[in-house]
Amino acid sequence: MVAVSDGQEAAQAPAARPAPVGRPLLSLALAAMMDDVHAHSGAVYLLASHEPVLEMTVSAGLPRAFAAPWERVGLSAPIPVAEAVRERRLVWVGGEHEMARRFPRIAVVLPYPFALAALPVATAATVYGAVYVTWPGSHPPDLSDRERERLTAACDRLALRLERAVAENRPLPPEPDLLSASAAVPGGTLGSVEAARMVGRLPYGLCSLDLHGRVGFANAAAAELIGVPVSGLLGTQLWAAVPWLNDPVYEDRYRAALISQHVTSFVALRPPGDWLSFRLYPSTNGLSVRISRARPVSEMTRAGPQRRDGSPRLVTISHVLSLASALTEAAGVQDVVQLVADEISPAVGSQSLVVLEGRAGRMHVLGHRGYPDAHVVERFNGMPLSEQTPGTQALNTGVPAFFDSREQLERLYPSRNATPDGMGAWAYLPLVASGRPVGACVLGYAQSHHFAADERAVLTSLSGLIAQALERALLYDASLQLAQGLQDALLPASLPPLASVEAAARYLPATQGMDIGGDFYDLVSSNGRAAAVIGDVQGHNVTAAGLMGQIRTAVRAYTAVGQAPEEVMGSTNRLLIDLGVELLASCLYLRLDPARGIAVMSRAGHPPPLLLRPDGKVKVLDLAGGPLLGVDDRAVYPTTEVPLVPGSVLALYTDGLIESPGVDIEDALAGLARRLAANGHRSLDELADTLLQQGDGVARERPDDVALLLLRVRPPGGTGAA
Repeated sequence: MVAVSDGQEAAQAPAARPAPVGRPLLSLALAAMMDDVHAHSGAVYLLASHEPVLEMTVSAGLPRAFAAPWERVGLSAPIPVAEAVRERRLVWVGGEHEMARRFPRIAVVLPYPFALAALPVATAATVYGAVYVTWPGSHPPDLSDRERERLTAACDRLALRLERAVAENRPLPPEPDLLSASAAVPGGTLGSVEAARMVGRLPYGLCSLDLHGRVGFANAAAAELIGVPVSGLLGTQLWAAVPWLNDPVYEDRYRAALISQHVTSFVALRPPGDWLSFRLYPSTNGLSVRISRARPVSEMTRAGPQRRDGSPRLVTISHVLSLASALTEAAGVQDVVQLVADEISPAVGSQSLVVLEGRAGRMHVLGHRGYPDAHVVERFNGMPLSEQTPGTQALNTGVPAFFDSREQLERLYPSRNATPDGMGAWAYLPLVASGRPVGACVLGYAQSHHFAADERAVLTSLSGLIAQALERALLYDASLQLAQGLQDALLPASLPPLASVEAAARYLPATQGMDIGGDFYDLVSSNGRAAAVIGDVQGHNVTAAGLMGQIRTAVRAYTAVGQAPEEVMGSTNRLLIDLGVELLASCLYLRLDPARGIAVMSRAGHPPPLLLRPDGKVKVLDLAGGPLLGVDDRAVYPTTEVPLVPGSVLALYTDGLIESPGVDIEDALAGLARRLAANGHRSLDELADTLLQQGDGVARERPDDVALLLLRVRPPGGTGAA
């Protein structure tokens, strides 16, 4: 145990005086505190050595397993004892609804009616730990002044004893947890014998469970109804000894009875078709259980137990796991909206959904489902966050809000009746991820709907899953917009109109990665002649796209100053090497001279172009060339003259159009040539779309970018625009 004083660690704290050596200081202090305020359970936490963690040192009143998730609590955790230490004050939670709102992690695990107070154990200068105590659900919603004073004084006394123990350098010995012992019936008395006979004559089953759920007594009727002999029940947990009771839902009823100290009940099916009723009567030292046959009810099914209010169980573990798994696959914001509509809305019974984001001081509608009239929702898009609406409140405060009826909502927000959406109840769930609000999720219910404490806790916890997915989706969409904007800026917005050449181009990014890549194309008019280029820089990222833009700009500049095709390629190669990047690039450059009826081409490791002649035959142009750009600064790139006649079509492309896993490159190239021949009579725009739609790179996911540039030589005097 470490005492914290002004942010520094103190010496290890031993058991403190005035308790004599050997007496359990913490247990006695906790027991006295609980007795003084009539609490029925509690625990003492001490600060761990050398780390900001509270460790449960001793508990009382209920099995430690009930609080197992919080045996070690970080000081930053959203847990009452941690908050009490952080803020050096008493933290009061008046019931299950307040627990669901303020501490949903606890309410999900313990969705029962109980009240809790957490206090720091600290002197004016040093914090040693914390204490919590709980009361049954029958406790008033407010902590009385007497209870507050007694608890505060008891924690102050405990802190002084721990301070004295630290000063005397005496370690605290381990202490056992305190559980009330079951009341023992005196043996050998007439009263006990007669009591046993009386219980044995009763027509219904009776058994007694201790605080751990172990059977301490069972009469013959209970054994007969359950189908297990008394000897097989004694000393075991009821749900462990009876196979058909081995369901977490039945154990949940036992926990609910002990924590709330309210009578609870459930109905269970004993195979093959006998329904039994179990009624649990709790006390501070265990449970008495009455077992009887349940009357046949037509709506009972083999699906299992029902909730106390008769509605189906809200969200099962399988629902949560399914949702978590599905949300990990959501890429963009609309994916998240659709998954919430598909997974959460059916599970919780809502009929509509809206996902909101707060950005630049305004509320934005990211998506919605379940509203026939979209205008009802979209009118809130762009609303200032300063407006008083339940949506802006959820975004501004990060606090969930639940409205059981239209009247309840309109009472708090009178202006809301001007925008009816046809719903009768609403849950406004703030979406908080990485410690900041990223949006809000609004679930609408067609009819009035009572949000029980456990339902509020589950919905609040599910909102955490949605928030994490939405945070990733917003980042993904922003990255995608950035990538697409960069790609659009680096590629030509349109192709220049040329009198002698008709042109069409297409670009498709890879489906893996950032939707951005290094494929490029361009068409340049210079000195009455047209030059075309197509290339592919390694990679599908911002670096590849940036280098692609530099190469395209360089080709334009070298063309403008009148360099020959082989010089353009050589200059671009040296530029790439001078830039010092480790990426390589393939490239095909050609100079069109329609007046002479030729095209002069130079190639740097690029796939060969296809030439469609007017007679419908396609030729693969096996051009001379050099290595990839960026390999050797002394590389040369020889040129090839290709005869062109009016009506000819040149198809320039990158390898993403013909390369697919498991497909031979020569077969793919032959297939492209056949498609070109079969559709060469179409307009270039139609031809380009057809080549992409039928290409292997489009019919499945594309591991690589695809660029396509088509050029058709017009007859002399032809007109048109690219």
